[in-house]
Amino acid sequence: MASTNQLIIPMVWFDNQAEEAARFYTSVFPNSQSGRITRYVKEGQEIHGREEGSVMTIDFELEGQRFSFLNGGPIFMINPSISFFATFRSESETDTIWNALLEGGMALMVYGPYPWSPKYGWVQDKFGISWQIAWAGEDESGNQSILTSLLFVGEHCGQAESAMDFYTSIFKNSKVEEVLHYGANEAPEKEGTVKYAQFSLNGQTFMAMDSALQHNFAFNEAVSLMVYCENQEEIDYYWDKLSEGGDPKAQVCGWLKDKFGVSWQVVPSIMDDMLQDGNTEKVERVTKAFMKMKKFDVEELKRAFNGEQVI
Repeated sequence: MASTNQLIIPMVWFDNQAEEAARFYTSVFPNSQSGRITRYVKEGQEIHGREEGSVMTIDFELEGQRFSFLNGGPIFMINPSISFFATFRSESETDTIWNALLEGGMALMVYGPYPWSPKYGWVQDKFGISWQIAWAGEDESGNQSILTSLLFVGEHCGQAESAMDFYTSIFKNSKVEEVLHYGANEAPEKEGTVKYAQFSLNGQTFMAMDSALQHNFAFNEAVSLMVYCENQEEIDYYWDKLSEGGDPKAQVCGWLKDKFGVSWQVVPSIMDDMLQDGNTEKVERVTKAFMKMKKFDVEELKRAFNGEQVI
């Protein structure tokens, strides 16, 4: 799969539908590519409960946006707190993609004209993933057609702006690009909270919104943001910064939860190659090593992979 130099990749947690879902999305979106697959080994089976040789993760691209899907069991449920905003140039293509995603799913906002788009809709598809689909109309601006969107609700409503400031302070080449606030006459939304915002992290664009409406969901591990790191220095940096004020109980196998409730994975880029190695014994050793870790230790993973004594 061609690299898009994407530092941050959304990972979606499924029970056992990761392969099926990846096939579906790459068939729906016209510009798509399949990528790497990692498989479960016997090591750790008492924890993950997955059949040896079954798919653990599958990577792919849609419209240049990389995704990773994980078969992790029925632990976390996908919800609309993190959605994907997809914009298309062609009206007919937008209609086709909306209809495909709606089949078996449900519309959270009906598809039609809105002030921000001649055609827009918000759908939760048959796999539980939420998509905001928009026709760009005559607007030819912008290069990234799928953006990850964060919705701050419940106890985190009103924190979208603070979260953007926090994230842009951590990642290089980052900035808050645009913020539109709710006004005094937009109740039940709270005046001054974020109606719509865009921000970039390492040149990669994201969206953020607050909502004071009653929602029966919140950020969870079902959709996490995976940060690929080239060395231990980067792992230490992102781990320490993103976990500041977060939930220490949610730290396991490279996962952490930040102070806004958003889940992140801070992972070494070499681990993909390790887990794809044809030598099952190497993969078993690496799996055994990383399943004991909270923050990843690159040198310890290398020692495990090479069969050296692990400290």
